[in-house]
Amino acid sequence: MSGLPVNAQTENSKTEIEQITATLMDYIEGTANGEPERVKRAFHPDFNLYTVTEADSLKIRSGEVYIAGIKEGEKSNRIGRIISIDYEKDAAMAKAEIVIPNWRIFTDYFLLLKYEGSWKIVHKSYTWRVYPKNE
Repeated sequence: MSGLPVNAQTENSKTEIEQITATLMDYIEGTANGEPERVKRAFHPDFNLYTVTEADSLKIRSGEVYIAGIKEGEKSNRIGRIISIDYEKDAAMAKAEIVIPNWRIFTDYFLLLKYEGSWKIVHKSYTWRVYPKNE
């Protein structure tokens, strides 16, 4: 992953960055490949997703409802990549981009915490823009 901006303040950064990356990839690849258990592994059980609606109000969706919408084995046309990771001790934030060709480009912001030996996404905020049409 060349070009990935990483800001960390501890000596063991490679190991932590690799662990955070693995958690984010469970989300990215799990949603793309129809693997709800893999997605569930990435998130704290009580997480929520937050976005702003087109009517300029806050929309909050439970993670449980979100994961329930992922059908086992049903692949989707999602292309995800990690943009950045920043962490200090047991807290991290990350940014990812999810492209759904011919529809939308999502930007996801995550807060992660490391507890009980692993990193979990505890919060996801996101926004989107329309996928550009070919002229």
